[in-house]
Amino acid sequence: MDAAQAVHEKFLAALAGGSLARRGDAPDPAAAGLARAEATDIFLSQLTSRQMDRLSRTLQARGEGFYTIGSSGHEGNAAVAAALRVTDMAFLHYRSNAFQLHRSRQRPGGTPTWDMLLSFAASSDDPISGGRHKVIGSKPLNIPPQTSTIASHLPKAVGAAFSIGIARRLAMTDCPLPDDAVVLASFGDASANHSTAQGAFNTAGWSAFQGSPMPLIFLCEDNGIGISTRTPTGWIEAQFERRAGLHYIKCDGTDLVSAYAGAKEAADYARRTRKPAFLHMGTVRLYGHAGSDVQGAYLPKSWIEADEARDPLLGGAALMAEQGWMTPAEIADAYGEIGATLARQAEAAILRPKIMTPAHVMESLVPPKRELVRANTPSAEDRRAMFGSDAAQMDKPMHMARLLSWALADLMLAHREIIVAGEDVGPKGGVYNVTAKLHQRFGSARVVNTLLDEQAILGLAIGMAHNGFVPMPEIQFLAYVHNAEDQIRGEAATLSFFSDGQYTNPMVIRIAGLGYQKGFGGHFHNDNSLAVFRDIPGVILAVPSNGRDAVHMLRECVRLAREEQRVVVFVEPIALYMTRDLHEEGDGLWTSIYEAPGDGAPIGLGEVGLYGDGTDLAIVTYGNGTYLSRQAEKLLAVDGVKARVIDLRWLGPVNEDKLVAAVGEAQRILIVDECRITGSQSEALMALFVERTPDKALARLAADDSFIPLGKAATLTLPSRDSIVAAAKALLAR
Repeated sequence: MDAAQAVHEKFLAALAGGSLARRGDAPDPAAAGLARAEATDIFLSQLTSRQMDRLSRTLQARGEGFYTIGSSGHEGNAAVAAALRVTDMAFLHYRSNAFQLHRSRQRPGGTPTWDMLLSFAASSDDPISGGRHKVIGSKPLNIPPQTSTIASHLPKAVGAAFSIGIARRLAMTDCPLPDDAVVLASFGDASANHSTAQGAFNTAGWSAFQGSPMPLIFLCEDNGIGISTRTPTGWIEAQFERRAGLHYIKCDGTDLVSAYAGAKEAADYARRTRKPAFLHMGTVRLYGHAGSDVQGAYLPKSWIEADEARDPLLGGAALMAEQGWMTPAEIADAYGEIGATLARQAEAAILRPKIMTPAHVMESLVPPKRELVRANTPSAEDRRAMFGSDAAQMDKPMHMARLLSWALADLMLAHREIIVAGEDVGPKGGVYNVTAKLHQRFGSARVVNTLLDEQAILGLAIGMAHNGFVPMPEIQFLAYVHNAEDQIRGEAATLSFFSDGQYTNPMVIRIAGLGYQKGFGGHFHNDNSLAVFRDIPGVILAVPSNGRDAVHMLRECVRLAREEQRVVVFVEPIALYMTRDLHEEGDGLWTSIYEAPGDGAPIGLGEVGLYGDGTDLAIVTYGNGTYLSRQAEKLLAVDGVKARVIDLRWLGPVNEDKLVAAVGEAQRILIVDECRITGSQSEALMALFVERTPDKALARLAADDSFIPLGKAATLTLPSRDSIVAAAKALLAR
């Protein structure tokens, strides 16, 4: 017999046979403050969740449903919903149907079962994902959607909780989360072992240990197994009972009263103390991991039967009968009626429209634009007061690092929702002094020194963006982002897609990177690959080559985040931070005067830079490649070559029309790419020019497929001024 059917029949048999009994140590509902009405509502949510699990398997068997990771055995999380408020943001584990169903009871007027069935059927009418995935989530219920996440949602839950205290300190009144809100993040016992989860626990505890407000509940739903791998008995308790900064609470999720009492204690603690709680809820996993999983293949029969005996529905029914709140017959009738109602709804849900075109699939990749209250326009006096002695330097040509520092200050002065966060960004001013004086000017609430954990830094940004901030997290070196790239791909970039544009996390991720750095190197400090960003749908990738461009591009990046809710990656070439000269020492050609907000020509998304108008050769490049190509252009001119250098600036998405127009009448195109030749931008550019300019001769020069060594060998595998000249002459000779 199918496992779901077997559990179903055991429940009905217990109701019919009068074999319901609570365990002797089960807590008293009155002592837990649980009255009849609320307990009955929780139990009905649990019954509904169970019937939805059964129905999902039926729909899958018919080819009408597409997701069978159910919540059976985890229905205790309905009691957690009862202990929280709708205004408490919840980042949920995928076994949380009962939580969402019960939260919907706290906000009358919704159609929770219908909404979930539309998701089961992948209908475009699904109100949370628009049919793109079966997700637990609801905008009205303050539940951002998650997919089949392991633990990647925990860092952003930490960030959202942290943001509540920051909003209070800054007296921001327009944030979605109220001052007294708490944040919930639920996950399984196996997920607690994931490095992402461990980083989140550490960050929350680290913050609380220092006294930073962190009103957060980590809900570990411990069913003792991860797919087929058992969790050692006592492992979770041993790991978390005495963990610094976390208040440990244990409850039994298979007993409705215990689950409610534990959840109430955790919610009260987090709300009152503004500190994180770890709620360890014992559960069982009925049926197996998903519809195709047969647990009998890896679990002994005794284990399976022991879990089935702890079915939360059996415990809930025993409570109802013991207290005289519902008779077994009434429970059976309610359970049957719920099942019949869901079956009727399902027949209608499977007929609702589906996504039918590629355009429809992708329409929520890019978030919707939003109307904002007009930004603050600082007065000249405000700016002079902020910049202090720096103001006297602003009419002098400066290198990129200094110009970026001033641009950041101006942006933060104009937009109080901007938060800068990262390792050493505070009083130290960052490794390269780009965030110099920001902490002095704006304080620790807006310039946040983080611990050394890239997952935590990006999670902090994602969570703060959920609460109305526009974060600007800094990753110290490009190579370091690989420790946390899933926070960009799996969390930040997918949120709009899986929420049909209802949830967004706008941000500008600043990363110091690329090669050519002198005197400080190795592959961890010189990383020449941008492929990870180019591969993520919806993410904007910007790479400036000089200080003036960097200032205007950063302003555009912030506009894109604030007004268009975009996730933007802004890669700052380390080797060009302090560069002043282009052709010879002292020429100062790679410095710029700082152009204040409103001054100078802006640089919009997709705008390319064009240097020269030669028709013999167009060199298409970016970042350090632009600097080197400008040097090569001068040497080529000595030999009579009329060239133009095109700076891409924006590598994702590339504005193909503007790029082709910039090439213009040039007869040959040389692509110069400082990134590794395999997977680099040059591959896409070659394809583009073959398709759009078939009459032009093409060549490319890119870095070798190698990591970057230390010392004088650091540039040997990279394009150089001389190799660009040689490649150009070879192309011209063809």
